[in-house]
Amino acid sequence: MTENRTGAHGQSRAEIDEAYANASHIPGGMEYPARWAAAAAAFRENHPPQEIAYGDGARQRLDLFRPEGEAQGAVVFVHGGFWRAFDKSAWSHLAAGALARGWAVAMPSYTLAPEARIGAMTREIEAAIGAVADAVPGPLRLTGHSAGGHLVARMACADLTPGWRGRVTRIVPISPLSDLRPLMGATMNEDLRLDEEEAVAESPALLDQVDLPMTVWVGAAERPAFIDQARWLAERRDCDLVEAPDRHHFDVIEELADPAAPLVDRLLR
Repeated sequence: MTENRTGAHGQSRAEIDEAYANASHIPGGMEYPARWAAAAAAFRENHPPQEIAYGDGARQRLDLFRPEGEAQGAVVFVHGGFWRAFDKSAWSHLAAGALARGWAVAMPSYTLAPEARIGAMTREIEAAIGAVADAVPGPLRLTGHSAGGHLVARMACADLTPGWRGRVTRIVPISPLSDLRPLMGATMNEDLRLDEEEAVAESPALLDQVDLPMTVWVGAAERPAFIDQARWLAERRDCDLVEAPDRHHFDVIEELADPAAPLVDRLLR
């Protein structure tokens, strides 16, 4: 585990940036966003979603994919992008696994940095899940990737008291950012605008927790900083940590498209 979690001493900005870089360390890493967008568009052609507004903001919208017949409940997937990139439209194909097993799947967009700070994004995701709870009866399962993993992990922190929380039966943060303090020294913080107060207040690995089933999932071939972040959250939660063999930060989410994959099994079991 990284000994210095704050990034405030002994690490330059370049070193912090490198620690959290992904694309340059993954073969063909720059090709993944176009690949995701194409797969998502093809999926939506065959499975048109219902778009639901959960607020008045331009990005306060979610796509809801419904299975054939009555849904067993709803899975909410929150996308990543270091809180600065992407929206709901790039990930539609990842609904395939849970959808095939009879679950509705919701994918929200949320306001990105620098327009919004991370604390505001947390409240947007809280509201988005509330809209899903209103639209689909039954249990809720929450998952998200990278920054999205952070946002779903925040939903299990005691400072939030959403009315829908009693319906959540499992949370699976995938490659989550759980202690935001190291990012204060990164170039991306010019957009995020994290200070010490907000970094602590928005770090699931530092906050009091509520008793909800959680499994933290990370690729075993990810950057050491992301494996550290996943371990910090699992330690704080005293919950299972799965290091998926041979998976890196960009392909660790691919199992969500496969109804028989271990990641989907863990999310829906």
